[in-house]
This record gives sequence, structure tokens and C-alpha cells, in this order.
Amino acid sequence: MKPVHPTRQRQVRGPQRQPVAAACALLFFAAAAQAQQAPAAAPAPESAASEAQRKADAQMDTVVVTGIRQSLDTSLNLKRQQRGVVDGIVAEDIGKFPDTNLAESMQRISGVSIDRSMGEGSKVTVRGVGPDFNLVLLNGRQMPASSIADTSASNSRAFDFANLASESIAALEVYKTSRASSPTGGIGATINIKTARPLDARKTIASIGVKAVHDGGNSRLPDNLKGDSVTPEVSGIFSTTFADGMFGVAVSGSYQKRDLGYNSAGVPNGWLPFRGDEVGNGAIPLPGQPGADRITNRPGPTDVYSLPQNVNYNMNGVSRERTNGQVTFQFAPTKSLTATLDYTASQNKVHTRRNDLSAWFSFGPSSSSWTSGPVSAPLSYTELQSAGTADLAMGGADFATKNDNKSLGFNLDWKASDRLRFDFDAHRSTATSGADSPWGSNNVIGTASFNRGETTVDFSNDLPLLIMPTTQRDASRQLVTGSSFRNSYMKSEVDQQQIRGGWKIDDESKLDFGVGLTKVKNRSAYSNVQLDTWGGATTAADYPDTVWLPQDLRDYFGKIGGIGDPRLFTQFYTFDFATVRDLAAKAWSDPSKYLASPDFSTDRRTTEKSSSAYAEYTREWELGVPMSATVGMRYERTKVTSSALVPIATGITWGSNNELTVLKGAPGFTTLDGKYSYWLPSIDWDADLTDKLKLRASYGTTIGRPGWDAIQGGQTLNDLARVNGGTGSQGNPGLKPLKAKNFDLSLEFYYAKSSYVAAGFFRKNISNYIGSTLENATPFNLHTPIGGRLYNEASTTGACGTDLTCIRNYILNTYNGTNGVTRTGFDTNGNALGTIAGQPDDPVANFQITVPANTQSNSLKGFELNVQHAFGNSGFGVAANYTKVKSGLKYDNMSFAQQYALVGLSDSANLVGFYEDARFSVRVAYNWRDKFLAAVNDGNTLGRSAPIFTEPYSQVDVSLGYNFSERLSMQAEIINLGDSVLRQHGRTKEEVYAVTQTGRRYMLGLRYKF
Repeated sequence: MKPVHPTRQRQVRGPQRQPVAAACALLFFAAAAQAQQAPAAAPAPESAASEAQRKADAQMDTVVVTGIRQSLDTSLNLKRQQRGVVDGIVAEDIGKFPDTNLAESMQRISGVSIDRSMGEGSKVTVRGVGPDFNLVLLNGRQMPASSIADTSASNSRAFDFANLASESIAALEVYKTSRASSPTGGIGATINIKTARPLDARKTIASIGVKAVHDGGNSRLPDNLKGDSVTPEVSGIFSTTFADGMFGVAVSGSYQKRDLGYNSAGVPNGWLPFRGDEVGNGAIPLPGQPGADRITNRPGPTDVYSLPQNVNYNMNGVSRERTNGQVTFQFAPTKSLTATLDYTASQNKVHTRRNDLSAWFSFGPSSSSWTSGPVSAPLSYTELQSAGTADLAMGGADFATKNDNKSLGFNLDWKASDRLRFDFDAHRSTATSGADSPWGSNNVIGTASFNRGETTVDFSNDLPLLIMPTTQRDASRQLVTGSSFRNSYMKSEVDQQQIRGGWKIDDESKLDFGVGLTKVKNRSAYSNVQLDTWGGATTAADYPDTVWLPQDLRDYFGKIGGIGDPRLFTQFYTFDFATVRDLAAKAWSDPSKYLASPDFSTDRRTTEKSSSAYAEYTREWELGVPMSATVGMRYERTKVTSSALVPIATGITWGSNNELTVLKGAPGFTTLDGKYSYWLPSIDWDADLTDKLKLRASYGTTIGRPGWDAIQGGQTLNDLARVNGGTGSQGNPGLKPLKAKNFDLSLEFYYAKSSYVAAGFFRKNISNYIGSTLENATPFNLHTPIGGRLYNEASTTGACGTDLTCIRNYILNTYNGTNGVTRTGFDTNGNALGTIAGQPDDPVANFQITVPANTQSNSLKGFELNVQHAFGNSGFGVAANYTKVKSGLKYDNMSFAQQYALVGLSDSANLVGFYEDARFSVRVAYNWRDKFLAAVNDGNTLGRSAPIFTEPYSQVDVSLGYNFSERLSMQAEIINLGDSVLRQHGRTKEEVYAVTQTGRRYMLGLRYKF
């Protein structure tokens, strides 16, 4: 077959291609019209056999771009040259990424949405697939992820991009289609973070940058929560080679301190859902019952409505210190052999201080007003509280966390011949998250005065309005109530070894292959020291009035609609956490109750050992137009061993007719195992329909591993059992991972220099969603007296048959003091009281264990549109994208049962405009994310499914740059220019969960290149 030129330049073969090209070009009519006057684009450069793929990777490693347009051009070339659907972001200059945060940079890519924490991008959702199922690599290596939850052990596998500074990053690659050569775990995408290598640049590079940061949210805080008004950032990078390019060393580092604030109001402890005909558990009165006359537009019998557990206003001051560093050594004794040793470390320390005002509802006599069903929303809810003795609650918190990430890696690249190349890569990486304070990773001290009267909440505004006309704050009555000091911990480790090879068979084809071993270890743990003294732990006399600092709520929520309503109750106190904690600890009999405990009550430890092998065959040919295809297969086998600390059951006693008690001793570890294996095929095909028009199609199978809680080894038995057996729950290390069959089809039109239009369709058929099932088991071989020797004797000899009262009387009266029988007395009817313990010759008890199971399958699909246009040499340009995605896994507002709705699924859009010349640059970036489901349960005390929806959110960021010289430049940035507010709600918009304002962030920096 005739060799194809490495650039795959289209050869003219006559008019037979024109109908195909014309039909495809109709999809891009508007862009084509522009292209008639634009300079011709460069030929589409890709050749599987000619190593264009490798050259594209090398370009990402070696290019030192300067400026916005160069960054966009390099990202465009990456998208065009790679096989499959790949998007990327490249640093605009040495030490200068387009955004200050990697997640915020990725949100500019079509199909990528971010979760924000404290006003900053944290985790990413790609094409509707949540953060737990997107795999993050560092220079092609699987990275561990650790995070901690506030009130439990963390279950998440999601990588938190807030731990990484952007200054040391050269590029980000987002692989939306699967590859046999990539590690498994990314259903939505595989994200590769790339750092520079000194021997790739082959010259000395050095720069240093300084920056001053001011957070607008910090100025909206009470004085006792405020941090510094201006905080510093400093970063630097140095890279050089010596000995004629035989040795290279690169060092980069950054330190960032940020003091910020955010204020939030809502119902953070959940909404209690009811059906219209329900009674009890706090449900509003039925028609005709006392109090029904105080309900306006009562929900109908088949409607669904929800009641608020509380209403809360909280102010949060946060101080963050983020330190990143990397050092890389390279040694190339020959042109065919390169060794690389690198070490990367990051630390993110977060100190949070909080004060809040809240009112808790007890669901006594009330009045309320509702919207019409079938899902009725509260317009207002009032508890009458005629006695005026309910608690006016004001809490405080002061806790700190630390996240450490470390990665040590070694790579050996050997070009054995012109056609054969081998690569060995090994790394050990750890991620650890935990408390950085003796007060724990999260805490709260409640305080209150018990003088709250009639309490109303109006939910018709963006801000819930707390209305208490008969209540006044009173420092003389304020005292500490309940408290909780929590300690959450997670450590994840990855040990990975990979051997990869590439064989260039001929000028048109090649074979890539490899094997790998990966061991992932995770430990998730949690403890809690809690005093449930919510009615008062000590007395008001233990606290001087001066510790309570009077505040006005309106000073801190000025951005949210409804704050100006004169009915709003605005009086509250803040306090210094350390002072009040010390006073409470002194007044309480046991000061240790006001410290976090290092002894974990929840402790889950899991090890996943995976072995893999893959092969990819790539071939290029012409069939009317230049084409290429890569066909790959990956085999992955994983063994799971999981242990968890649980109370160890030691026996069973029969204490009443229908109840048995499961006796438990000291906690211990129980261990469970599982395994699975998969063949994962993939194929990428593309064709250059013209020099400007590229068509792609891809198919691949990917897997995403379950959360750590679902595969925990622990088995916990419930305390009470029945005569027919007991119940319990456990994890399931044998769970299969989620499996997705992915289909992609896209068309890209590169109509002018730095300009293109692209449209893509994708579909993911996902199976193995996790639900639960019941399994019969005999854990711990516990013996039950039911059906045992004494039971049967009573049934026959005692002539009791199946009469449980008779059987218990016979055993307790006949065998008291022997055979595990203890009679403690008699009830008013003369029946014996006491316990009957299971004996070794009694039957083994059966338990129904709730176990996570793979239960659901569904699909999601969508499309992406991308436009990038440079207006000739004017310096102006624009980039825009839009993603539409939908799935059959939707939340059903009418159901209270467990639901499998897809969390994080949303449409998104970006619009970026820029201008750049030799001196000056400006970029304005608009990001929008539509409404999405953030959680399927809000933690309400009824344990019923209750959603949290995040409302549509948009944000504008602006950056300005000025080059004083080739070496010295200035950068000014405003993040969240419009001071956007984030709002979340339950089944209806009125059921506000949280409305949060963070404020603008201002940055001014200088960078000098040596």
C-alpha cells in the first residue's frame, strides 16, 4: 500500500469526494462563510504510523507558549492531532495558567462542570458523570484522592483540585473517550495533569511571581471571624540542562495564603417529607383535627409536602495555606535512553471559624400556608410556642484540616531502535486528609437562651425569613448547650508499576502494548465526642455577659433577596470559640468532652490489587479520504480485601416474647474479600474529509469503582432481633464496578488559523448502579434459644405448643440460675420476667443482612458544541461552548424510597472573549451551569429520600495583563465579578437548603522571567 505522508495532507483525486465534503460542510454554514475570507488552515496533522500522536504529546511537553492566543492554539492542535475526543488547556506562559485553580480552568472545556467549595472550584463532573468516577493522572500516573466528611467517615474517591496550585502545571488533558493504554476508573473522563520536564525544553528557564489577594467575602464577616484583608502568594520555577543536555533539573514551588469568608442561610438539617394523609412524626393536622383551621391551602391526601427541621444563618471565616512543590531530575546518557526521577508534594491547610443563629422546630401546634400540589411547598410555617421557652440557638465552631499529597516517581524511556520503544514507569503516591487541631476536623458548640416565643419562617424569598416578634436576645440567659467534636481521617496510597512498548510496524501502522500492576490502599476513619445536652450543659452564670458579642444579621447577608424585610429577626451573638470552650470545659465534670478523640469508632481499611495488560493496533489508510483507526483491548483483574472496625457480637438473649437482644463485646475488625475482571475494548476512527474537516467516531468500555463505604468489610448486627431472626448490614467488596459502554461521534471544521467549529454527540450505557439487597447469613455463629433444647422441651413436655408466654414461663421457672436462664421477677399478670441466653447446643441464629448490590442500568446522552474564532491579526478572539446532557436516571419527587438518580447531571456553557497585543491583554470569561441534583438525601431525621438541587449558577471572571518588558509582566484578576450567589433547594424552590454568598476575589501580581 502506498505510504501516506506524515502530515496526512489530502491528495486531490477528482470530484468524487465533493458531495461528502459538501454535505458535512452544511453543518457549519456560518463558519464556512467566514472561512471564505480567512487564510487557509494548515493541513490536518495526524498519522498513527508516522508518530504524529507522539509528536503531539511531545509538543505539549516542550512548547513554551506566551499569551492567550498561543495557549488556545496549542489546545486546538492537541484536540486536532489526538485520536479520540481530547480537550486540553495549556499554560499561557511559564508559571501562568489561564485560571488560578485547575478545576476553574477545566470548566472552560465543553462537558466539564465543577463543584464549588468556599467559592472556589474543587471537583469536576464530566458529561454528567460525577467526581467519583473521573480518574486523575499526574504525568500518566494514577493519583490517590483523599477527602474528609464533616459528620462521618468519607466515602469519596473524588480528587480535590483545590489542593493543587496552577503555577507549576504545564498542561491539562481531558480524555473523553477511552483508551486501552489508560488506567481504569474514569467513566466520565480521564484527566492528565502534565508538568514540564527539563530535557524537553533543553534550555534554562526561570521565573518568579508575587501576588496580592483580597477576598470580598472576608469583609462581610463579624470582626471575630475576619482574616487579613490582603494575603500573599509567591511562586517560582527554575529549569536547566547541563553537560550538553545529558543532565536536567527542574524545581518549582508556590505558597499561597488566602483569607476568605462566606455566609449561608437555609435549612441545613434537612426537610422532613410527608404524604398529605399521614399522621404522626410531626405531620400537620388532617382536615377536621385540632389546628387544621390554621392551615391555608392544605396539601391534598395524595400530595407530598415537607417541613423544615430548622432554619439557620451562618457566617464562616476561612484561612487557607496552600504549599506546592516539585523537583525533577533527568539523565540522558545517550539519545535513546532517558531516566527521570521526580517528586511532587502539596499541602493544603484550611482553618475554619463559624458563628450561627438558628431556630429548631419541635412540630407542636402550628399554622402554615402552602402552594398547590402534587408537590406542595411551604410559603410560611409558624410554631406557636405560647410559653416562650424554646431555645434561641447560636452556635460556634473552630476547626482545622490538613491535606497532604506526595508522589515519588521514576521513569525510564528507551528507544531500542528506530521502530521499537520501551517505557518503564513506577511511582508511589499518597494522599492524606485529617484534623489539624486538637478540636478536630469539624466541631460545634451550641449556645442558647431559652426565651424564644412564636416562630415563623417565610420561604417566599431567596432568603428564608426568620420572624420572631416576641423574642429578644439576652446575654444574661445565654449558656452552652450541646456540643460535638469530630475527627475524620482518610489516607489513600497508590503503588503502580507500568511497562509500555511501541512497535512501528511500517509507515502506516504501529502496535502499542503494556502491562501494569497497581495497588490502592484506603483508610477512612471517624470519631465523635458528643454531649447531647441541648437543654443546657451548665448554667448561664458560668459565662460572663461580655463573652457574647452583639451582632445584626443584615450586616452579613446584604446580597441575598429578602434581607431588607423589616420582619426579619436580626439579633444574635457571636463569640470566641476558644474562650467559650474553655469556660464550658471548666464547668463540666469531664473536660475531655470538649476535645476530639484520636480513637476512631469507625475505621474502614481496603486494599485493591489490580493487574492489567493491553494492546492497541493503529493503522492509517485511504479510502477516498485519509483515515486512521486504533483498535485496543485492555484486560483488568482486581482483588479486593476490606476490613472494618465493628462491634463484635458475642451472644443472644431472649428478654421478652417478641424481642431478643444481640449482645456485643469490644469492637474488632471483620474482613471480607471480593474480585472481578473485565475485558475493555476500545476503537477510535477518524477521517480527514477535507484539509479542514475531520470526522471522528469512537467506542469504548470503561469502569468506575464503587465508593469506599459500599465495599467496606464490616458487618454490623442490629441490637434487637425477633423470634424468626435478626437484621444487620455490611459492605460488599464483591461489588462490580460501574461499567459504561461509550459511543462518540464528532465533526470538526478548522476553517481558519486559530479558529474552528466542532459538534459532537455522545452516549453512555451504564450498568451496575449500586442499590441494596437482603442476604441470609449466620454471622459470628450466634446461638438462639428459639428452637433450642429448652424451647422444645417447653413446647412438648410443658405442653406449651407455640405459645411464647407459656414457653418463657416454663423455662424461666424450671431452669432459673442454670443453662443461661436468669429470672428477675414477675409481671402484674404473674408471668415470669428475665432472660434466656442461647447455648452451644442451640440452633445458630439467622440474620437478614442488607448488602450493597449492583441493581440498576440506564444511559445518558448528550451533545457538545464548540466554537473558537480569532479575528485575523486584530488581537481579538472568542471561544464558546455548550453542552446538553440528559439521562433516564431522574429524581422522582413523589417517592420517599431509595433512588438511583444521577447526581451532578447538568447542561453547561462557556463564553470567553479576549484581546491581546504585544503589551496588553484582557480576557473576560462567562461560565454557566444549569440546575442539577446535588444529593439524593438531605439527612432528614425520618431517613426518607429528600433531594438537594443546585439552582442555575453563572459567574464572570476578568483578567488583565500588561507586559512592561519581555521579562516583567503584571496581571490583575477579578473572580466572580458579578458577586453571584449559589442557591440550593429541596423538592421545590421554596424548600431552601442553602443560599450562599462568597463575594468577589481581587488579585494583583507581578511575574519576572530571568
